[in-house]
Amino acid sequence: MEILWVLVALLMIGFVLVPFMRRRRGMIEQVPPGHPDAADPANYGFVRQEELDIRMPGPDQDLLDVLDLVQRTQDYRAAAQLLAGTEAEGEKRWQRVQAFAGAAALELQQRPGGVSEAPGGQWLRVWRTEQPKDAGGAAVHAEFLVQQAWRTATPGTDEFRIIMEEARSACGEAALLAPGDPIPYIIELSVARGLAYPRPEFEQLWLKILDRAPSHMGAHLAALHYWCEKWHGSRQLAYEFAEAAAARAPQGSLLAAMPLFAVFEHLPEVNLVSGFYQSEVVTKAMHGALFAVHAARSDDPMLAHVRHLLVFFLVRGERWAEAMDQLLHVDGHVGALPWTLSADPAAEFAVYRALAVAGYEANGGSPATLPH
Repeated sequence: MEILWVLVALLMIGFVLVPFMRRRRGMIEQVPPGHPDAADPANYGFVRQEELDIRMPGPDQDLLDVLDLVQRTQDYRAAAQLLAGTEAEGEKRWQRVQAFAGAAALELQQRPGGVSEAPGGQWLRVWRTEQPKDAGGAAVHAEFLVQQAWRTATPGTDEFRIIMEEARSACGEAALLAPGDPIPYIIELSVARGLAYPRPEFEQLWLKILDRAPSHMGAHLAALHYWCEKWHGSRQLAYEFAEAAAARAPQGSLLAAMPLFAVFEHLPEVNLVSGFYQSEVVTKAMHGALFAVHAARSDDPMLAHVRHLLVFFLVRGERWAEAMDQLLHVDGHVGALPWTLSADPAAEFAVYRALAVAGYEANGGSPATLPH
């Protein structure tokens, strides 16, 4: 009898998992490279997987040039100059602060230093020492500490709290150096999540950001995490926050895409409902994001973030032609959600790109029929 129950259980698991695994692959049969039926992304001019840039969601050549110079020479001055010339309230400054902080953190991780070797990221320490009143350097240092906490410590431990408290102090110093700059407060949103600020304290912090940059997409994405179910809120609170942001979004703002990010943050670990990605909630959020993309400025620094998330949802929803349209705009850079949650962002992106191509061609599409 026990053997019979085991066989029944295995049969039931098969019924559950096979449809799920097929759904994860967008109902496309996987074929090996070189097979006559295999769709080739290279036919569409897409970048090879090994050449995909995982550092940023989209191109920023000035940033790349400066990062290369700073890391090659270990001289911070080009970074200081670039930030000084970047609009304080804009999305690009926030992305550049994150990039410089991330570069320093990665250097430190790769070269922790020792008796005969200086630790990686030394240029950031020199920057803070030589220019203690520089608002850009102060912001990068605060973000560096935040990233260090999440990279090297476990939330809830003493080590994590110590680093986060240091980051909180660094945010305060950066705010004093640039009173109208929203960046120090945006950085503190991650501190608030890590240290579990009470809601009244978090809302006071949020009001400071709204006073300085009410339509800042990066700030809204950082705040959304706090309201998510896995942190200090709930699915309902996160949806309400995202929908309120979308409702008050000015013309051309990408805030209309916020509900799609809220849906993504609350995706079930295992989805056994075949039509989930065609459901009303997901479809409505996708349409809001598509509207935002079409209405946004082509040079909006957050546009690539929304397009990358749309690729994920459009492929899952088997909307192949729309997924291909988004891929044409973002291919080459994969430093954005959802790919950055993977240990190999380029490989994860390449899987979805291949699925989009295969689905597109299975429905009559070809490189000749894809508008450019």
